[in-house]
Amino acid sequence: MIIFKSINKLREKVNFKANIGFVPTMGSLHKGHESLIKKSKKKCKKTLVSIFINPTQFNVKNDFSNYPRNITKDIKILKKLNVDYLLIPKENEIYKHKKYKKIAIPKKDKILCAKYRPGHFEGVLAVINQFLRNIRPKFIFLGEKDFQQAILINKFIQNKYKTKVVLCKTIRMKNLVPYSSRNFFLSKNDFKKAVFVSKLIRKFFILIKNDFNKKNNLNKIKKKINEDGIRLEYLEIRNKKNLSNKIGRKNYKIFISYYIKNVRMIDNL
Repeated sequence: MIIFKSINKLREKVNFKANIGFVPTMGSLHKGHESLIKKSKKKCKKTLVSIFINPTQFNVKNDFSNYPRNITKDIKILKKLNVDYLLIPKENEIYKHKKYKKIAIPKKDKILCAKYRPGHFEGVLAVINQFLRNIRPKFIFLGEKDFQQAILINKFIQNKYKTKVVLCKTIRMKNLVPYSSRNFFLSKNDFKKAVFVSKLIRKFFILIKNDFNKKNNLNKIKKKINEDGIRLEYLEIRNKKNLSNKIGRKNYKIFISYYIKNVRMIDNL
């Protein structure tokens, strides 16, 4: 694996006209990231992973400073997976000008996480734009766990870049909790609450699948979550293609965001 700490050096050494897959990450790698990398390695000739904790997508300063960092462990994981290239850029190279730090999203897209984390996706799109305008990979691999993020990135790059989005399934533990870097912050008791929510949402998903009218039980599910001492931010059923409220038996997804103490958790099914 070749490690680059400069985008310019990466561009000098790597032929991006070839079939290259790109997996952008903020490090603290887990099995969810590993699945994206494995998908890229199957589909592409070469795989590039980036590790960059993007400051512009954090709407709480402490969240950025407390984000888990373990670059030594991450590099070991990437070497074991036989990743071809790793990019670890500095902030001043990504954002040479302030004008690049945010990209506006339409008012109609300010739903779900965009509603409760103002500026978050504007920062996500900004960093993706900076990566793609500099390296132009053939494919970018994104996880379904951050489903709204993947939808917004896909919409943004569709007519701007030739890079294609490959959406990969959420990887879960046996207890149904999705892998996440933020799981690191949960105590054993807190983690049990995350298991409770994941199992409850899975049951609700299956209930709707068997009887679509059961979608009207949404408020009952909200009460069950709040009764367990978890602070629910949102629980919504939306169209899985465009995130609208127009849902049917075959095109719905359940989206949830909640807090366990100060740890924000998201999921979708």
